[in-house]
Amino acid sequence: MHCTKMINLILFLYFTVAEVQSQIQLTQSDPQLKHPGESVTLTCTVSGFTLSSSYYMHWIRHAPGKKMEWLLYIRGDNTNTNYNTAIQSRATATTDSSTKVFLELRSLTTEDTAVYYCARQSQ
Repeated sequence: MHCTKMINLILFLYFTVAEVQSQIQLTQSDPQLKHPGESVTLTCTVSGFTLSSSYYMHWIRHAPGKKMEWLLYIRGDNTNTNYNTAIQSRATATTDSSTKVFLELRSLTTEDTAVYYCARQSQ
């Protein structure tokens, strides 16, 4: 019997703000199960604020048994990104419509199995 390894991608959203937290929300996309070699796009939808040059959005992941790993940041107005060199060639971050942040990961491996976090940083 042939067993294909699967990649579990779970997106959780985490953020800290100095403002009233009940008015600010980040909503995650559903967990996804992918095969090695496939691509995935994760979505972080924001409400209570508008993505703009005032905010940087970060993507971070936590793989089982490992330390948290910072992946990238993207400025809310989509004008500036910075990637961890470990994923730079396989990742693309974008924003859309001032309420969504996307992370596309290509050529997935089992090493990409992790809980993915979206976080907001004020400038």
